[in-house]
Amino acid sequence: MYMIVVGGGKVGLALTQALLASGHEVLCLEIDPHRCGVLTEELGSVVFRGDGCEAATLDEAGAARADVLLAVTGDDEDNLVACQVAKHRFKVGRTIARINNPKNKTIFQLLGVDATVNSTEIIMAQITQELPVHPLVALLSFSGMGLDLVHVEIPPDARVIGQKLSDLSLPSGSTIALIIEADKTVRLATPDLALRGLDEVVAVTHPENEDALREILTSPA
Repeated sequence: MYMIVVGGGKVGLALTQALLASGHEVLCLEIDPHRCGVLTEELGSVVFRGDGCEAATLDEAGAARADVLLAVTGDDEDNLVACQVAKHRFKVGRTIARINNPKNKTIFQLLGVDATVNSTEIIMAQITQELPVHPLVALLSFSGMGLDLVHVEIPPDARVIGQKLSDLSLPSGSTIALIIEADKTVRLATPDLALRGLDEVVAVTHPENEDALREILTSPA
């Protein structure tokens, strides 16, 4: 699938890396020239400088053939505009927007954005729900594709510590995309990368396999 990520902040960077690791064709749009330089060092040629709210930029980015557009900037208005232009001008099949202010969720839904991600709701879910000690947290749901982007921290006594990613027997359809080390260094998942205690794992999996994935990554030795 061809996906356009609008916004190259921390969320956009991690999302682009995860989607690339899952085998998708991805283009990351970022308006700030300095940030584009940083992103290019991390991602290479998949970075495109431009305003994702502008039709001309989306046209250059190939929005007419995009399957999904994900708007994840820090500005709700920009995310809404990017989704609207993609949906109505370029007929992008699915638009997903990050919402920074929970009060804006209704208007996004009314204006036809297919899915929204609200960080406040994710945080509140952790506070109000009874969760396991080392929860697997859904960061983003691609409901039309039956996939979730998830996050879990490896506990210090986990059985997988020291194992290479290539040695893990992951549930069907699950892919580890990124490893965030304890010092916050972000590493792309490679087969020979070994897991360590307190590593944070970002993965893509089917919703029905989330419990099994958490069990593999957090069970004690």
